[in-house]
Amino acid sequence: MADLPLALALSAGMLAAVNPCGFALLPAYLSLLVLGDDSPGRTAAVGRALTATAAITAGFAALFGVFGLAILPVAGRVQEQLPWFTIGFGALMAAAGAWLAAGRQLPALAPKVRRAPSVTRSVPSMALFGMAYATASLGCTIAPFLAIVVSAFRSGSTGEGIALFAAYAAGMGIIVGAASLTVALTRSAAVGRLRALGRLAPRIGGVLLLLIGAYVAYYGWYEIRVQNDPAAQDPVIDAAGAVQRAIADAVDAAGPGTAAAAFAVLLAVAGTAAVRRRRRSGRRPEGSAGAGAGAHGSAE
Repeated sequence: MADLPLALALSAGMLAAVNPCGFALLPAYLSLLVLGDDSPGRTAAVGRALTATAAITAGFAALFGVFGLAILPVAGRVQEQLPWFTIGFGALMAAAGAWLAAGRQLPALAPKVRRAPSVTRSVPSMALFGMAYATASLGCTIAPFLAIVVSAFRSGSTGEGIALFAAYAAGMGIIVGAASLTVALTRSAAVGRLRALGRLAPRIGGVLLLLIGAYVAYYGWYEIRVQNDPAAQDPVIDAAGAVQRAIADAVDAAGPGTAAAAFAVLLAVAGTAAVRRRRRSGRRPEGSAGAGAGAHGSAE
């Protein structure tokens, strides 16, 4: 297998993380990493960030894989209708955000569950968030995914298709993981402030979800207008698009190697910090015990 298709799939996955349709969900996800945690411990935050990254990447890749294989025979016709799906999905997200912002919980899916689920950093919640991320991103990223990954399965090369799919998911995971680790390593001050908010944190998460859902729905409406008039412009989309394009251009210019190296450096920094903290915590009980013994001896 040539290295070029793998590098292309990896790059496509990286750009999928900052695509125009679902771009707004990335800062929402990073906000949840902070809002949903009241512990200032850096080591614990890094572990949770990595777990959340794995879960959101798995959810993103799973939805893309199932959806891509399912619509491949009618991809052209389905893609034309995706903006309507984006509008409906964005409206649903906004409604859920408004519900949470009002201080309520989302309705439980199973009747036996007494407590309804809320927006958290648990593995199931992050996997569902990854699926939501993928759902919002379908309109902008399904075509490259079909062209690069699914076409390999169609050509009869199952092994190549699996490898390209893994590379695509890895590219998305590298970007999300790097952003997550950055938040985890620099979040202590933010968590210290947010701890004072207490019960307001879920409401803040709901407000974020409301705003993100509204933007996703608005972007779907914008795509429909562009289909009818390719020259259509919108100041809101243009402003958000300028930020998205700058980030996407930076990711594209850096390339898979640089992004992977940055992720590895962040992981190494996190690992070094964890080792140092364990060493310090391992020495403290001995010093405390010695001081206690000295005080006891002098008292005698």
